[in-house]
Amino acid sequence: MDFLQLLSCACIIFTVGMFTTGLTDLKKMKATQCADNVQFLPFLTTCLNNLGWLYYGLLKGDGTVISVNIIGASLQTLYIITYCHYTKEKRRVYSQTLVMGIVLCVGWVYFTMVIPAGETQLSQLGLACSVFTISMYLSPLADLLDIVRTKSVERLSFSLTVATFFTSTSWTLYGLQLQDYYIMVPNTPGIFTSLIRFFLFWQFGAVLSNKPSYKLIQI
Repeated sequence: MDFLQLLSCACIIFTVGMFTTGLTDLKKMKATQCADNVQFLPFLTTCLNNLGWLYYGLLKGDGTVISVNIIGASLQTLYIITYCHYTKEKRRVYSQTLVMGIVLCVGWVYFTMVIPAGETQLSQLGLACSVFTISMYLSPLADLLDIVRTKSVERLSFSLTVATFFTSTSWTLYGLQLQDYYIMVPNTPGIFTSLIRFFLFWQFGAVLSNKPSYKLIQI
């Protein structure tokens, strides 16, 4: 097994592991028969991100990108369906899902009918996916600032932080190995935000010494 194949396996294992952290929320919803303490938007945005990268993988013929995002989109769809079933705010959830569907349709029309097939199509899709992924990695920064203010990491998930770090690192190295900067660049912020979280756990983790576990959040 060469280095690229090793990185491919690492990307699949770590990314799927990160996606399955949502199973904790799914179990919580089934146990409580409600979705009050679960965030919906992360499921929606992650699903949209997966579908974008799936299309990129199909255009490029990259089996690793295709496999990971098929699994990711399937899991996020499961989480979305479960949330819709248990939530009391169905109008808000359906409205947000409709907006995602519209964005998806507009994107599909633009990248398949407006832009000519070939290198331009691939590069513009890669750029769009990269910007979206970077925004997802940077979106929790406001929560990190709140953690510094409150000096409590109760809202952070240590296991999710570890998974994010290894996932971002493996994809960054994979993109570097392929010389695909659309894969490499957007995963770099994930490494830095994970390192910031590790520092926060080291700095403020003592306050959780009497807590049974960390509360899961989605990125």
